[in-house]
Amino acid sequence: MAMGLMMGATLMATPAMADTLIYNVDGVTIDEAGDVKRFTAIVFDDDGRITHTLERGEERPDDVEFALDGEGQVMLPGMIDAHVHVMDMGFAALTLDLSDTNNLDEALAKIAAFAEENQGRPWILGRGWNQEKWGLGRFPTAAELDAIVPDRPVWLERADNHANWANSTAMEKAGVTAETRDPDGGRIIRDAAGNPTGIFIDNAISIVGDSVPAPRPQDRDAAFAMAQQRLLANGITAVADMGTPMVDWNTFRRSADLGQLRIRIMAYADSVETMELIGGPGPTPWLYEDRLRLNGIKLYLDGALGSRGASLKEPYEDEASSTGLPLTTPAQLRNRMSRAAMDNFQTAVHAIGDAANSDLLMAIAELSQSYTGDRRWRIEHAQIVDVADLDRFGDFGVIASMQPLHQTSDRTMAEARLGEDRLGGAYAWRSILEVGGRLAFGSDAPVEPADAFAGMAVAISRTDADGQPFGGWRVQESIGREQALAAFTSDAAFAGFADGRFGRLIPGERADFLFVDRDPLLSSPQDIRNTQVREVWVGGVRVLNQ
Repeated sequence: MAMGLMMGATLMATPAMADTLIYNVDGVTIDEAGDVKRFTAIVFDDDGRITHTLERGEERPDDVEFALDGEGQVMLPGMIDAHVHVMDMGFAALTLDLSDTNNLDEALAKIAAFAEENQGRPWILGRGWNQEKWGLGRFPTAAELDAIVPDRPVWLERADNHANWANSTAMEKAGVTAETRDPDGGRIIRDAAGNPTGIFIDNAISIVGDSVPAPRPQDRDAAFAMAQQRLLANGITAVADMGTPMVDWNTFRRSADLGQLRIRIMAYADSVETMELIGGPGPTPWLYEDRLRLNGIKLYLDGALGSRGASLKEPYEDEASSTGLPLTTPAQLRNRMSRAAMDNFQTAVHAIGDAANSDLLMAIAELSQSYTGDRRWRIEHAQIVDVADLDRFGDFGVIASMQPLHQTSDRTMAEARLGEDRLGGAYAWRSILEVGGRLAFGSDAPVEPADAFAGMAVAISRTDADGQPFGGWRVQESIGREQALAAFTSDAAFAGFADGRFGRLIPGERADFLFVDRDPLLSSPQDIRNTQVREVWVGGVRVLNQ
């Protein structure tokens, strides 16, 4: 678009040198009170901080150096994705993507074609397969991979990041045999004779994964650049990176040192050791003009529903011998949460099944007696909660960091895994708010696309991209448009201790905003899904024009 082309070129190259006014906008934000505020102009200073917004009828200031016409476009805060895996997004974009395959034969054809086109790659790596989506009724096998790629190791991550599929060559490289034991919190799928069939779940993934050559620094830089570009293209200006290892933290720092870090990253370390190495005596300060901070640590309590790793109170409806795979004992959970809390690190704990969520809510209640103050305990996913446990979200203002697109992707699987009687607390967004808990929305990308507008559409309708099921799935748990916008902006910032810095278009916060082609508060779910991001600004600098 033509608006401010010359000014945009200047801002792309260097920070603004004085106050800038953008007028004639249809501005929408969540304000300090949590209400929707509309405005027609915004002013930000040379540090990229908002100095004030103007409502209809207010006189424009005449002491600004630059003024740009917004041409009546809708201006929104930059979207915040409260749960992503940044580097996984980048590597997924650079390797084999199976997320669009609809059956096993399609997947095998795509794998074979990729292997043929990439003869020089020593390993065939990829992700995104989903046997539930394929309607396979079982996990795929190494033998099926061997038939198309017998000469090189193949290692493919399931869509939910909680299971991997290997061919025989990959298992041989890792020394996997029938005698290889299942690790604690992990499972190797075996045939009737006890031989591994090629599927490794949760803590068993590293048995083969440790044999995959590590990416080079330049590979990591390329992956991060790809992830950042995709996030910005979707209007996402800030993320919470879940499970950040030291190599990823160094990649983010390297990008920032080179002046290439555009998005804002709230990082959660992948281990106590990484947390201590990066943060030392506590969370890092905000670095690079509020673009990077280590907030705390990401912990895992269980696996995922798709691989039957989510920890349940009662056996799976479709596998009566299993209640899931606990990845952390109650004592380990409390010890690690306590270790983080004693130095004011925030904890973000993965819990999907009702047993995992129940234990975590109990742990939060116990630890809150010793660790008082503003803790902002986070539960990542909180997908299946026993109705009897829902009130606990309100007891300590627990943040449910949830991903709306999981609801549409998982609903039929959740029904099969749990049965109707255990769905009362499934993806229970409205119930969590009503008891006094808080919501922060994200995508879990690359598990789901990093698409906040699709997430908003699901949050208000409980329907998928095809409008199914008609009327919405357990529609009583849908939330309002304003609540959905807050969960992807101001409340996602709050969840990462970024409130007051970014997430709202109000004085004192960073000028992170979007120009889009429609107002999500006045649009149907399908129209919200089709939102086009036209421009992205971070810290008062236009970083994308599309």
